[in-house]
Amino acid sequence: MAHTPPEPATPAARAARFGALWLGAIGVVFGDIGTSPLYAMREALAHAGGVEPRLAVFGVVSLVFWALTLVVTLKYVLIVMRADNGGEGGTLALMALAQKALAQNALKKRSAWLVLLGIVGAALFYGDGLITPAISVLSAVEGLTTAPVIGAHFQPFVLPLAAVILLGLFAVQSRGTEVVGRFFGPITLVWFVALAALGLPFVLQRPDILLAFSPVYAVKLLVADGPLGVTILGSVFLCVTGAEALYADMGHFGKGPIRAGWLLVALPCLMVNYLGQGALCLIRPAAMDNPFFAMIPHAVYWPVMLLTTAATIIASQAVITGAFSVTQQAVQLGLLPRIDIKRTSETVAGQIFVPQVNIALAVGVLFLLFMFKTSSNMASAYGVAVTTTMVVTVALLFVVAHRHWKWPLWACVAVLAPFLALDLVFLGSNALKIADGGWVPLAAAGAIVLAMWTWRTGSELLHSKVHRDSIALADLIDSLRARPPHPVPGTAIFLTSDPSVAPVALLHNLKHNKVLHAENVVMTVRTADQPRVAEKDRVEIESLGGAGEGPGFRRVTIHYGFMETPNVPRALGSCRRRGLVFDLMSTSFFVGRRTVVASPGVGMPLWQDKLFIWMVRNAADPIDYFHIPAGRVVEMGSQVVV
Repeated sequence: MAHTPPEPATPAARAARFGALWLGAIGVVFGDIGTSPLYAMREALAHAGGVEPRLAVFGVVSLVFWALTLVVTLKYVLIVMRADNGGEGGTLALMALAQKALAQNALKKRSAWLVLLGIVGAALFYGDGLITPAISVLSAVEGLTTAPVIGAHFQPFVLPLAAVILLGLFAVQSRGTEVVGRFFGPITLVWFVALAALGLPFVLQRPDILLAFSPVYAVKLLVADGPLGVTILGSVFLCVTGAEALYADMGHFGKGPIRAGWLLVALPCLMVNYLGQGALCLIRPAAMDNPFFAMIPHAVYWPVMLLTTAATIIASQAVITGAFSVTQQAVQLGLLPRIDIKRTSETVAGQIFVPQVNIALAVGVLFLLFMFKTSSNMASAYGVAVTTTMVVTVALLFVVAHRHWKWPLWACVAVLAPFLALDLVFLGSNALKIADGGWVPLAAAGAIVLAMWTWRTGSELLHSKVHRDSIALADLIDSLRARPPHPVPGTAIFLTSDPSVAPVALLHNLKHNKVLHAENVVMTVRTADQPRVAEKDRVEIESLGGAGEGPGFRRVTIHYGFMETPNVPRALGSCRRRGLVFDLMSTSFFVGRRTVVASPGVGMPLWQDKLFIWMVRNAADPIDYFHIPAGRVVEMGSQVVV
């Protein structure tokens, strides 16, 4: 991974490092997909109720196996995870990689649709992030209604207990992914072992369930169920929800640990459990109503239930961690306003906490919990956002494969078209859920798409307006040569997004104070289309000369990757090594603060202007965002009509 410290020199130390990342990945990345056995078989068998029971069982298990094999193992683990952008994964990282590929092929003007795809994919990931914690925890707590003695009386406490558990989960997010992963990893590993242990005895009783590995049973079930077979696919898809998190969380743990965790632990244990559920349904057809909880022996019921509850808490971690990563990427790529992003690790830069996103997810999850009330109702809303995200991922991957990996067009079609067709089939089956609750994550994603597109469009209009009404920096320096102002000692740093024009704060200082500092630095912070920028490439310094005997000017550009948090004072250390020497305590930072005013008939529709203005007002303070010492800042305001 590009952002982790250099690997230890000794093989033993490297193995220990890999093992720690592998265990952390099991705890954070596989939580979602690892709790699918709680409800996936139950929902799929319920939709196959019109078919002969034996065929229903064999067919559903066969569909589950091939879904895990084709969607997760072949598509994500072996192909999609190859498309890492400097070690980072996820829809926005893939979008940036595709844009870079088009730029390298002189096709940058065609990248607008890539941005839209990236925005849609990121927004849908947030929509999925609302459903996953709610359905995972609620399905486990509902299992307590089958408990000996107390089960019949527990129903009124299901929702309150689930709400308390979820609130506790969101409360610990500020501790950081590294701490959470270290704590969750061993528990999730025990959970996967328990899944296999629960299923294995029933597989040994009915070894003929292994025949379900044949795709013939999957085809027979879909044919026997006729048009209703599509609804079975929508339920079977529940077994692969969480696959997108494997890719989104790749930057936290790396490809190797995630692949090893899936192939050596998660996949084998999941399949043994699904086979065991199928075998149990062959032995006791009544178990089809809730096969997972029917597998649990009474002697170990409570330990397994406690482990199940813990596993579902952990299941929510994958999408929450992924949501934090997506938010940081969106901010750096200019799709969202500046947001307070806190680092939770001194050694691993990819581990972050975003308070605003954490609160928004907590509120949304609790709302869905009390809106749907049962995991079966929630299953109707689950899958629509995930399948659409998967379609977006394949579309972006096609561009990366063709333009970045240089695959010939026929190879791209041969390899990726089957996966796209499979995703579209799952999307069609899940589209039937929209009326029953699938509209909820889509509505949430739609609101986020609107916000991202508004911010991007508004920012471009604002930049264009300011640039049009500004004075070229070179022209200003030329004019100052004729009549140089009185220089005062020290250095002034003017932060601006457009280094080709004179910063508003510089013009205000010149107009009202009639002076400039001896050294004036026009500083711009740029975001690269890669996750991280090497320290040697961090800073560019360009001398712009001076105004005769008056002040001198330099243009400084600081580069950050879209997974890095800008820190201007730290970057100034690189400036010193490049010859730009100054004392931070005698340096003033000038920040222009724009007041944006909406104007009917100009730019975006008025309602969208107002949304953009609201986002501008609620963006994080640039002083805090860039970590500038507050005591060295001078703010100067201006008004811009958009």
